[in-house]
Amino acid sequence: MTFKRVRYIIFLRDVLILSVTAFGGPQAHLAMFLDMMVKKRGYLSEQDLIELYALCQILPGPTSTQTITSLGFKIGGPGLAYLTLVVWAIPAFMIMTTLAILVHYMQEMNISIDFLRFIQPMAVGIVAYSAYRISSSVVSSKIGYFLMILAAVAAYYLRSPVAFPILLFCGGAITAFNYRKQPVEEKTKLKVRWTNFIIWALVFIISAIIGGITQYFPIRIFENFFRSGSLIFGGGQVLVPLLFTEFVEFKKQLTSEEFISGYAFVQSIPGPTFSFSSYVGALILRDWGIGGQILGGFMAMAGIFLPGTFFIFFVIRVWEDLKRYRMVKASLEGINAVSSGLVIAATFLLVEPIEPLFINYFLMLGTAFLMFFSRIPTPLIILSGLIMGILLQ
Repeated sequence: MTFKRVRYIIFLRDVLILSVTAFGGPQAHLAMFLDMMVKKRGYLSEQDLIELYALCQILPGPTSTQTITSLGFKIGGPGLAYLTLVVWAIPAFMIMTTLAILVHYMQEMNISIDFLRFIQPMAVGIVAYSAYRISSSVVSSKIGYFLMILAAVAAYYLRSPVAFPILLFCGGAITAFNYRKQPVEEKTKLKVRWTNFIIWALVFIISAIIGGITQYFPIRIFENFFRSGSLIFGGGQVLVPLLFTEFVEFKKQLTSEEFISGYAFVQSIPGPTFSFSSYVGALILRDWGIGGQILGGFMAMAGIFLPGTFFIFFVIRVWEDLKRYRMVKASLEGINAVSSGLVIAATFLLVEPIEPLFINYFLMLGTAFLMFFSRIPTPLIILSGLIMGILLQ
């Protein structure tokens, strides 16, 4: 028992180290997980980690977070997994909530935040690059390209939070009919443990009911982000169009400048990209004071991270049997294609509020160019834009 406890403490220490050093999104995080968790510690094999990562990619929620929490689940069960989630997410939550508080403080004191003007078009360049990376890696068929373009056009013109889950469901349903192209595998009877799925459904329903009855803002924030976390396939880049549509265009709780600046911030800090939700949640409750902003950031973080955690704990127990079903595999093509289309739409949505100046277009294209053709880390690119803005201010 003592040995297990010591091993768990060492594991959580490793998670903490990763949470403050892992820059660059899920792909870069995976490389660091392989180095720390497989090569140095031997918690599991490389093949097991890659399979966990692949499983998390096809579920709603934050891929990196689901991967590392499912690793905690395999090592020490649900208790260690939830501790892993807390240790992994808290540093980024603290940073992004603090940044939201600082941005609001500067606005209240009439201190210009014009020094952020360069990182906003740079953030658009990063989203554009992400759209290319995602689409080139997951879309390869004619039907996939068709669904991607259709989803991009629909998301751009509909601009409603309701549209995103409908588009994802339709995309998966359409390609599910191509299941005959998938190889036939011998099936075994599914033994499903429904506990985590039931917990997810109860939290979803109860938070919606309480939020609707009480209209208490923190509960509504939790419900909004829990719903978003239940529907997002494809990682932090797909989070952007959903949150932008809901909180900037639909509810008008953030300005486009605040939103885009926050997305640029999250690109320059370590840890999960989904911590961007803490920034949004904190700004939504800006009128509640610092305590309210911290509460808003926490409720948004809990809402966005918990659905993916419930899903991975539910699916990981039945995955070996579930992945043998051809319709399940076939539906992923449509889901991934629609996710790519949503990121493409996000690029155009984020361009609209930026002032149409030559310098802004130059920064958008220049950032995308650097992402394509150089190995300069994203945080350094964003930092250079911030420094340039401060010097010219």
